[in-house]
Amino acid sequence: MEFFNDIGSDVLKPSLFELIAQEQLRDLLQPALKYVFVVFAQRYPRYLLRIVNRHEEFYAFIMLIVERYYLRKHNASFAENFYGLKRRRKPFIPIDKSNAAVGGVPAGEKLRDREIWRSLLFSVGVPYFRAKAQDYYEELGGGISSDIMEENVDARQLRALSDPSLRGQFRHIFKVVYPWFNLLFEGWLLVWNIAYLFEKTPFYRPWLSWIGVELRRLGIEDFRAAAEAAQKRVPPHARLGFFGQLRNAASRSPRLLLDSLRLLLPTAIFFVKFLEWWYSPNSPARSLYAAPLGPAIPPPRILPPHPQGIQFDPKAYGKCPICQNTMNNATALPSGYVFCYRCAYETVEKQGKCPVTLLPAKVWQLQKIMV
Repeated sequence: MEFFNDIGSDVLKPSLFELIAQEQLRDLLQPALKYVFVVFAQRYPRYLLRIVNRHEEFYAFIMLIVERYYLRKHNASFAENFYGLKRRRKPFIPIDKSNAAVGGVPAGEKLRDREIWRSLLFSVGVPYFRAKAQDYYEELGGGISSDIMEENVDARQLRALSDPSLRGQFRHIFKVVYPWFNLLFEGWLLVWNIAYLFEKTPFYRPWLSWIGVELRRLGIEDFRAAAEAAQKRVPPHARLGFFGQLRNAASRSPRLLLDSLRLLLPTAIFFVKFLEWWYSPNSPARSLYAAPLGPAIPPPRILPPHPQGIQFDPKAYGKCPICQNTMNNATALPSGYVFCYRCAYETVEKQGKCPVTLLPAKVWQLQKIMV
């Protein structure tokens, strides 16, 4: 009996940091895939523009296929399998010590259809509905200040929210309730994370108890069972004819493609993040494009004010030349002069020119800047 008493703590229980890391990997897949489709849609809009416009539905469909395959074959989601984790059915009686004594992977740990579909509901369905709810909330305004948004867009959203119909009331209620609901949901997950960190619960997510599974690290018995299954599944090529090998390759192609996603998708995320860093304004890589001969070309001189334009004081920093107040939501005109957004918008809309230099300007040429 000394063997059972000396087994010690549960070494196959994943840490909270591993679980958060696999969730971050899963959250990075959608923006990386969307970035790739947006880039290629500019070249092939006829084929990819619809996918970009319905990206949430397309991504949910793809992940439904991928996650279902990994749950059936590896008893884990895609991100969990990448980090060496698995899902097992929660036993009524803890059997870790008996498993360590006997060895092997118990057949009762394999996920059934009920656990698989419940896992798909929370790994694919819930993120999809949360993404759609966030998009709808941002469409309604998302709590953005009216000084940041354009006046015509803000007026349109105010008319939509003041609609007395049932749809208008639903929009108003949704815009008020959604931030609080999202806050409560994130707080609920945080409480479970803290409870899991201090070993108050075996589940780091509350719905894992309802699904009936728990997350574990892959052990030596899992790798051994996977190697044995791979040897049994692949027949010797010497016993197969030409058509047999062709049929075997065709049947294995979808599985090989899905298995290769374990390396292809994280690699794609790395390259997308690398490109974002490479082309960012503060990237050191931009110094490679600097001209090696001579100094940098200086910026052009500021256009002088027109005699018939409004008075401009070059020493009055941070003040709008039109309203003479502190700059609010700074906006630049093509002439280079900066005004408040409201002042610039009203002046250009009425006069069609810069109030200082009297150069022609259009409303769509207004550029908001950060000061």
